[in-house]
Amino acid sequence: MNIVARVGLPVLLLATGAAGLAVAFAVGGALNYTAGNVDVTVSLSVSTMILYLSASVLIGALTVALWAIPANTDAYRRALDIAALGGVVATLSSASSALLVFMNVSQNPFEASDSFGQQLGFFLTQVGLGQAWLVVVLCAASATVLAFAVTNQTALFFVGLLSLGTLVPLALQGHAAGSADHALATNSLLLHVVFAAVWLGGLIALTLVSWRLAPDERLAVFRRYSTLALIAFIVVAGSGAINAWVRLGSWSAVGTPYGTVVVLKVIALGLLGLFGAWQRGFFLAGKRRSFTWFIALELAVMGAAMGLAGGLSRTPTPVSDDVSANPTPAQILTGEVLPPPLDMTTYFTMVRIDPIWLAVCLFGIFFYLAGYVRLRRRGDTWPILRVLFWVVGMLALLWITNGAVNAYEHVLFSQHMLAHMALGMIVPILLVPAAPVTLALRAIAKRTDGSRGAREWILIAVHSRYARLISNPIFATVNFVGSLWLFYYTGILRWAITDHIGHEWMIVHFLLAGYLFVQSLIGIDPGVNRLPYPFRLVQLLIAMTVHAFFGLILMSGTALLVADWYGAMGRTWGPTPLEDQASGGAIAWSLGEIPNAILATVIGIQWSRNDAKVAKRLDRQADRSDDAELDAYNEMLQKISHKSR
Repeated sequence: MNIVARVGLPVLLLATGAAGLAVAFAVGGALNYTAGNVDVTVSLSVSTMILYLSASVLIGALTVALWAIPANTDAYRRALDIAALGGVVATLSSASSALLVFMNVSQNPFEASDSFGQQLGFFLTQVGLGQAWLVVVLCAASATVLAFAVTNQTALFFVGLLSLGTLVPLALQGHAAGSADHALATNSLLLHVVFAAVWLGGLIALTLVSWRLAPDERLAVFRRYSTLALIAFIVVAGSGAINAWVRLGSWSAVGTPYGTVVVLKVIALGLLGLFGAWQRGFFLAGKRRSFTWFIALELAVMGAAMGLAGGLSRTPTPVSDDVSANPTPAQILTGEVLPPPLDMTTYFTMVRIDPIWLAVCLFGIFFYLAGYVRLRRRGDTWPILRVLFWVVGMLALLWITNGAVNAYEHVLFSQHMLAHMALGMIVPILLVPAAPVTLALRAIAKRTDGSRGAREWILIAVHSRYARLISNPIFATVNFVGSLWLFYYTGILRWAITDHIGHEWMIVHFLLAGYLFVQSLIGIDPGVNRLPYPFRLVQLLIAMTVHAFFGLILMSGTALLVADWYGAMGRTWGPTPLEDQASGGAIAWSLGEIPNAILATVIGIQWSRNDAKVAKRLDRQADRSDDAELDAYNEMLQKISHKSR
């Protein structure tokens, strides 16, 4: 790729992004609703668009370096340089955007005075929106420095996680955060911006480094990127559809200015999907010049889509962000309407989608089945019962995170406890016997060119020091039972039910804690030094005792946990908050004891089978040695007997 192409493609991306932003402003009429300085609004939109583009380069370049490109090659080092350069631009643009946001919110013009500086400092440290922008600036700056300094792939993985901080805080503070369905809108927007960054930034990085790769290496790298791009396209399309529906509210709103810009984004996404389908054919055909121009066209559409997204974020939505003129207590606390009375019908019909866990469950089922099919086609065997366990476990997780439990757990303590127990006990008992790590290691091909794919990253994760620590049976047991008390009798419970990030952390923690505990008892995946069977029963007995004691305390307690939340919801149906908490205690006791009884049964069966295997092995050894070991033992006893005489 010549110097003109290397410089021209980023310029083309910025130009089409600016054009998309201008079209969004013209069609959506965002500037007509600007309360403050129009110049500040336009400057902020341009600066934010540059931030998203540069952050995408930072994230995408790190992703392809960690996933597609062999380490310690010129292309790998070039990708890190591109990531660092994207980080520099992201740092500068985020700093300017933070300043412009403050000017837009406060309606204060820029001036070099102590008063302006003090107000800006207060905004960045005390106001939620300002704090989000401060986090973006710090994450961008930190990721930039580390991208320059770090070359180790494992360390770069954490740099990649840090780079996500350039986008995540903005998603939590944008249009979606003020929506009546803020959890749905926020999660869908998070998925949308992160996977769009991987898609766009990865393509930019590969375009700029591909000329440093040999033809065969280039083919392999683009195939790996195509897999990421396909996943990103699916997630971006799905999350975009969810977010658009939340913001539009009905099909009739498609004809509004906001809806028109959404339609333009859908058209751009459709074109990008076609480009992705054709991309592989162009590259395999060896049409280098055609492929370069094809990439240029794809980047142009991506830039326009990014510009449209920037304008869309400034366009008033048909659905008002105001919850209600006279909000109920539930709306004041949760931002959402109180759900209808809970009964058996609503248990199986109520839906409250969490896009993050919807994606996790669907992709989890797909990739497990894909691994199973690959093994079968190769002639290897894999028990169908394990497949059944995995699918049922993922469907259970899907129901807990997207069904009635998710709809009512922020209103009823009992449903929160049901979610906790299901995530920590029921789902892990289904997922652990499926042995997903073993399946992945058998189904995924090993890479030999120095790059790291899914198999390599799984091996690193399973055999890392951190994994050995958290999977240690003693640690897993203490974490499993100890977190139960810490969560409910500290401020963590309040954080989990009142904060969006806290809620997502709660799901991850309960699921992981339960999975590690069950894995230490009955798991078959590698990476765990399990205790002998008698001590496993001791582990289980400790967990059973703690769960029973915890449940009894809740059932007999007279103090309401987080009373200013569950006690102030304004429900006119169902049990009183204290009665509902007692029901939660009963759930903690029953859903703790029943799965533990199942685990005890499984441990007993495994113990019996293990003893049978040991007995057969000893019998075979005795047959081979003609009972030499038994004869030696009898001879030793005879010598002892003679000496005693």
